[in-house]
Amino acid sequence: MTRVGVLAFQGDVREHLATLSEVGVTGVPVKTLAELQSVDGLILPGGESTTIAKLSRIFGLFDPIKDAIAAGLPTFGTCAGLILLADKILDGIEGQETFGGLDVVVRRNAFGHQTESFEIDLEFRGIEGAPLTAAFIRAPIIESLGDSAEALATLPDGRVVAVRQRNILGISFHPEVTDESRVHELFVREFIG
Repeated sequence: MTRVGVLAFQGDVREHLATLSEVGVTGVPVKTLAELQSVDGLILPGGESTTIAKLSRIFGLFDPIKDAIAAGLPTFGTCAGLILLADKILDGIEGQETFGGLDVVVRRNAFGHQTESFEIDLEFRGIEGAPLTAAFIRAPIIESLGDSAEALATLPDGRVVAVRQRNILGISFHPEVTDESRVHELFVREFIG
C-alpha cells in the first residue's frame, strides 16, 4: 500500500494525515530518518516555514529531506511547505533555509496578516469537476517561475498559486482545512503513481 509521509515537526500534520486517509493511502508522521526512508512520497505542511526548517535541522532531517527531493522523492508542499520547496524566497528572515527543488521565487506572507486570510474558488489544471475551495492563511505567492516549473492554478488577477516541477507539487493554500481532497488525490495519482 502507498505510504505518504507528512513532515511532523509543526503545522497542519493531523489535517494532512486525515486527508490522506480519505483518499485511501497510509499517512505516516515523519520525524526520523527511518520514517522518511519508509515513505513513497512526502508532504511538507502549512505552518511556519522557518520553524519547520530549524526543527528539521535540529533533528537531523534537513539534509536527508533536501537530498531525497533532489533524488526524485515525490514531494507536495502547502503554504509554508511551498516556501520550503522554493529555490528563492522574498521577504524571508536572514539566513532562512529551504529544501529547494522548485525553480520558483516565492514571497512569504504575500497576503498580509492572519486577519486578512480568505477563501476563494479556483480552477486547477488536472482536477476535474467543481472549482477547488482554497483557503489562504498568511499565504505565500509564487512571484516567478523558471523554465521547468508549470503553473497549475492562478488567482483571478493572474498571480500563480499552484505549480509543479518534475516530482514536486507546491501550492499557496490549504486544501486540508476546507475538506478538499482532490489535490491530495492528484499528488498520489500523478506524482507517486
